[in-house]
Amino acid sequence: MERHITAHPRSPYVLDTHELARRPGTMRTLQRTVPAPEDLGTAVIGIPAGSDLHLDLRLESVMEGILVSGAVRGRAVGECVRCLEETSADVSVDIQELYYYPDRARVAAETGEDEDEVRELEGDLLDIEPAVRDAVVPALPFRPVCSADCPGLCPQCGARLADPENADHTHEVLDPRWSELERMKTLFDEPKES
Repeated sequence: MERHITAHPRSPYVLDTHELARRPGTMRTLQRTVPAPEDLGTAVIGIPAGSDLHLDLRLESVMEGILVSGAVRGRAVGECVRCLEETSADVSVDIQELYYYPDRARVAAETGEDEDEVRELEGDLLDIEPAVRDAVVPALPFRPVCSADCPGLCPQCGARLADPENADHTHEVLDPRWSELERMKTLFDEPKES
C-alpha cells in the first residue's frame, strides 16, 4: 500500500529541485544541518529530536526523476543494555534514494521495477525525511553498550559492576545441595534451654 505525504515547503527536509527537473545529467550538491525529527531511533538508542543532523547530499537529475545520494551524520544517545548507564555513539550512514517524476512513478509501481516503496516528487519538491529515517534507524546499534568490556549489573543485587567501589563485589553463593546440611547445622548451633 502506497502512502502519500504532502511535502511542506518550509520543512528543512524538503528540497526544491526546480533547477534540476527534467534535465538529465544536471547535478547540484547540498550541505545542510537540520534538527533531527521526532522518534529517530529505537527504544534503547536514537538521535534526540532537535539535535543536529548533518546532511551532505548530491541531487542528480536522471531520466526517471531525481537521484539523491550522500551521507547523513549525527550523534545517537541511548542506554547501555548491560548496565543501563547513558551511552552515545556517532552515526554516519550513506543514503541513496530515487524520487520519481509522477508519470514514471506510476510505471515503476505498475511494473514492480522498484521492490521498495516508490517515492515520488511533489511538483519540484522532494521530502528526504523518510529516506533519512530509513537509512539511520537500521544503522543504530541493536544492543548499545557503554564500552565493549562493560561487566553490567550484578544479577543478585543490581549493583553496577564497573563502578570502582564495586571492584571486589561478590555474594556468598551456597550450593543448593548443601542447604539441608546448613539447616541441620543451625539446629545444633541454637542455644539450649536448661
